[in-house]
Amino acid sequence: MPGDRVDPDRPAVSGTTPPPRVAVIGANGHGRWHRRVIAPLHAAGRLRLVALVDVRPVEDDPAAPVPPGVAVFTDHRAMLAATRPEVVVICTPPHTHLAIARDALATGADLLLEKPPVLSLAEHEELTWALTAAGRVAQVGFQALGSAALTALTDALAAGRLGTVTGISTIAAWQRPDAYYARSPWAGRRSVDGRPVLDGALANPLAHAVMQCLAIAEALAGATPWPVAIEVERYRVRPIEVEDTAVLRVRFRAGPPVLVAVTLAAEEFVAGEVVVTGTTGQAVLEYPTDRLRLPGDVVTRRVPGRLGLLENLLAHRVDPVGVPLIAPLARTAPFTALLDALRPAPEPRLLDGELVITLGEGGERVRHLRGVVDVLRRSAERGALPSELGVPWASAAYRAELAG
Repeated sequence: MPGDRVDPDRPAVSGTTPPPRVAVIGANGHGRWHRRVIAPLHAAGRLRLVALVDVRPVEDDPAAPVPPGVAVFTDHRAMLAATRPEVVVICTPPHTHLAIARDALATGADLLLEKPPVLSLAEHEELTWALTAAGRVAQVGFQALGSAALTALTDALAAGRLGTVTGISTIAAWQRPDAYYARSPWAGRRSVDGRPVLDGALANPLAHAVMQCLAIAEALAGATPWPVAIEVERYRVRPIEVEDTAVLRVRFRAGPPVLVAVTLAAEEFVAGEVVVTGTTGQAVLEYPTDRLRLPGDVVTRRVPGRLGLLENLLAHRVDPVGVPLIAPLARTAPFTALLDALRPAPEPRLLDGELVITLGEGGERVRHLRGVVDVLRRSAERGALPSELGVPWASAAYRAELAG
């Protein structure tokens, strides 16, 4: 997936003050992606990487070598006390985010917090309070929100090119091997030690698909789109506690519903398409690649220009009024509300037998759900759940109304 694109030749964020001190908590795994974003900014003097933290030895990465003088810690509190960073990137398991964020805020740092930022509205409110009390900000790692293609789409909606929007849907069909679910003790888990984790397709790997739909609903409403009800069908093809396949329908106080159809057990790859349907046309945004097709376009075109979340955060620190955050915590509240509504949902239905094709061995073994992409496409096109389409393996939807 494309990440933050930076120009290392740009001048430092401020020519009169030292570059901000930055630390990464959770330097392995996906944290290596953040280190690759940081590396050219550090080399250009636009920030100073001062510390890396991980409970395991920090892995080498040729694309992001550890600069001389960068301290390495296994405990984030010790790092915060020793290095006093001004910006902290938190890329740890989701259920640890709130506690680590509180510790970083207590030392005066701004945050770049991986998604999902928190796992309940109660945690969201607590983190909001902590940010306000500390006078700091948090940017959430929904990097696709910085896409120029998304802006081009919302501009087209504002210009009326689709007429009245009647539906928003997304389909993403990925594949994850067994090793993905063995990557950590919390992988594929609903909870760990009584604490919610929710490491399913909707909350973690395909969360960007959900958030892009929420951003479009936000553009249509002109305000934060608050979900009032959900209907969801969740499935799994291996013995995990969360879904690897899901169809979620979200209804709002006003505006069209959103239909999310995703899987990690696909027979064929669909990078991630967001489809907006209106009375006079349809638009398709492939959010991982920034490719867009608007009404009247003959072909899908790539729209270059994706604002990096870390660069945006650094610029916001210099000019809070002139440079708004791309993904502030408040913007992600509807996403957290959806996770909150999904928490009490029953265990996803296990699909097995002839429905599942197993290929490979060991950690590289994959499991395909037969015909799942066709089912997801039909769901997205019709705004319908699999059970409403008469899919033989579908089960009754879980429904919930949201407060607020």
